[in-house]
Amino acid sequence: MANSTLYRTNTAPSASGYKYTFSAWVKRSKITERQQFWRVLNPSATTYYSYLEFQADDKLHFNDYSSNGTLDVATNRLFRDTSAWYHIMAVVDTTQGTASDRIKLYINGVQETSLVGTTYSLGQNQATTGTESGKNNYVGGDLANNTRFFNGYMSHVSFVDGQALAPTVFGQTDSTSGIWKFKSSSGVTWGNNGYNLKFENSGNLGLDSSGEGHNLTVSGNLTQTVDTPSINWVTFNPLCNSGSGQVTYSRANTRGGTGGGASFLNMMPNSGKWFMEFHFNAAGAGQDNGIGFWSVDEAQRIAFYAGGFKGIVWKYAGNVYVNGSNNAFSSNTFTSGDIISVAMDMDNSTATFYKNGSVATNLNAYSFPFTERQAITVGIIDGASASSEDGIFDFNSGANPTFGGRKTAGGNADGNSQGNFSMAVPSGYYALNTKNINTYG
Repeated sequence: MANSTLYRTNTAPSASGYKYTFSAWVKRSKITERQQFWRVLNPSATTYYSYLEFQADDKLHFNDYSSNGTLDVATNRLFRDTSAWYHIMAVVDTTQGTASDRIKLYINGVQETSLVGTTYSLGQNQATTGTESGKNNYVGGDLANNTRFFNGYMSHVSFVDGQALAPTVFGQTDSTSGIWKFKSSSGVTWGNNGYNLKFENSGNLGLDSSGEGHNLTVSGNLTQTVDTPSINWVTFNPLCNSGSGQVTYSRANTRGGTGGGASFLNMMPNSGKWFMEFHFNAAGAGQDNGIGFWSVDEAQRIAFYAGGFKGIVWKYAGNVYVNGSNNAFSSNTFTSGDIISVAMDMDNSTATFYKNGSVATNLNAYSFPFTERQAITVGIIDGASASSEDGIFDFNSGANPTFGGRKTAGGNADGNSQGNFSMAVPSGYYALNTKNINTYG
């Protein structure tokens, strides 16, 4: 949602504006940047406002500022995991006699009690800004200032006007794993300004599923994804970024480039058979593109083909580097627009490379040259030009079938009916997501 938001103008609040609940599942893509994923304000008169955001220091911050006073709290805890879905709730209830009980933050079903910068000056039975009539209720960013947009995924976003609800309305603890998971809400009275966004209709992502008809207007280029709290898909990890120039990421960490270095996925099981695809916008000597595997322990090496590294990398010119030794195969090159697929057999420490659906001969005679935990790696060495997009690459784990709009989706799923790939998925191989990892990993 990096430049997008949804919004609706509040009408007269329920329960005198004393209570509201905001609930959302979010998966971050970019950290160390101020990002507001919920905000309420009047664009023409921004004196009073309410918001929920990640601060630049990666703490979660809530603020409801009105003429009646302020509720303002931030967590000591940092939110830097770009592989996880967080369930975040802010519950406001000014009817509470204890000032600190008038705002409660919940993370994955547990109330956050380690807080900093706390202000509880909004008095008992005072109206809030969050449900104030005439103000816009935004999801995904601060459209009024055209800044602070949320960068990542959002799912099952709910706003309830007039009630202070418990986390168990929107989530529950899995009886087997003990993990907090999504639960479909029922029996909720949504109030005059409430809404429930499921994002199920790709043609109308602002559709309200609460039954109240409180649809939100979409601004920007929102994109529907199959990455959800129920099935979490692999992306790149911006925290594991090696090289002389750090790789930059966009499109929720499925697109990388404009920096020399190496990129790593945020999920890589030690067992099972996995399939994935890569598309280079431009491959050439100036970018020194390559696809391969090496030990996580080698993540800080500047050049992935440097002497002493433990792994295997196929570079665009046909070279295959194995443990730092070069093997040249001029018949195995790839160039701009090619789709490179990789089938990884973690059980037998082998991999098969494909170019546009055909097996790349000579490259597939190598087994993984190390026994530690493996990591699939795309390297961008010598950088790339942001203006020309030379060297920028897109990754498809099955959840990015068009490679960010560069290709037409192929419609090929794995044997578990998961994913959408350009090329046919080899029998016995699966897309990298939590559902498949739980079953086949």
